[in-house]
Amino acid sequence: MSRSGREYPRYAHEAAVTLYAPGLALTGRTRNMSRGGLSATLLPAIPIGTDVEIDVQLVFHDNRQSEPLRLSGRVVWCTPIDEDHQIGIQFRALDRQTAEYLTMFLRYLGERAEPPPAEEASSDGDAVAAVSLDDRFR
Repeated sequence: MSRSGREYPRYAHEAAVTLYAPGLALTGRTRNMSRGGLSATLLPAIPIGTDVEIDVQLVFHDNRQSEPLRLSGRVVWCTPIDEDHQIGIQFRALDRQTAEYLTMFLRYLGERAEPPPAEEASSDGDAVAAVSLDDRFR
């Protein structure tokens, strides 16, 4: 476990996300992502416990997007923020191939991140804290 008490490092990087729930297809952006799940900003509230499918796509500098990575998960929290909602998704068990793709996806996010992952130390030695409402998410 990392110094933050989290099982997996989180990468605070925006990626495109499409969330599929019964009768819904919603688009938004990730706030952060890890091997265990993600936090995303979407317009409507999603009930806690809702099973979802999530397509996550890298967004490149010229606004092109990668092929979607499809992940299964469950909504573990939902908090209103201004006119949107921030939701926490915990991923379901991944098969080997999906886990490898997710590892590559996260590696790319780690390479592109300006600041280090949310729980690593800053250059002056102080811990960098992700100041957001998603600290309940592990």
